[in-house]
Amino acid sequence: MTASNGWQAAGLPRTPPPVTEAELRALRDRLAERADAAGLLDVAYRTVDTPVGTLLLAATPEGLVRVAYPGEDHDAVLAALAARISPRILNAPRRLDGAARELEEYFGGARRTFDLPLDLRLATGFRRLVLSQLPGIGYGRTASYAAVAAAAGSPRAVRAVGTACATNPLPIVVPCHRVIRSDGSPGRYLGGPAAKQLLLDLEAA
Repeated sequence: MTASNGWQAAGLPRTPPPVTEAELRALRDRLAERADAAGLLDVAYRTVDTPVGTLLLAATPEGLVRVAYPGEDHDAVLAALAARISPRILNAPRRLDGAARELEEYFGGARRTFDLPLDLRLATGFRRLVLSQLPGIGYGRTASYAAVAAAAGSPRAVRAVGTACATNPLPIVVPCHRVIRSDGSPGRYLGGPAAKQLLLDLEAA
């Protein structure tokens, strides 16, 4: 009599084998695919490792809606997305494969512009107008906060431009790191000064 048969003969429940990480991942992916197919997945997210730290990526069916640096607290970012967009939020990496690939190409020096659908609902009013100006600052180039304010039609709104950059929901993809002070110094950045300098150095290489 085997040990398992002995347990069964004694009327004791058989202990199932432990679930592996790969099995859990496969189950999660299947659930995410079914939720997406059924129109029940409003926000998908995943993380990616980059030279500026582990980034949280989130997307709605309309496009990439959030890129968050480690210092922003990813759990807090997800909670905010659930509150502002929808509680139907799930770790579903496949929806973000394109964004992850383009970020990898960017950090590898093989991409200068992003070709991703964007969902800018988290930026409104003047902040959204500012963000719409930023892709016009070419790769490897910079513009002052004052110049961006002028381009947005409000030359005196330099502080408001700074606030728009500081609250940019899509850093790197919407290149607020290319906005610097009039004296040429980098200025503040959501991902921290080291991250901003790394991005500027990457594009200047």
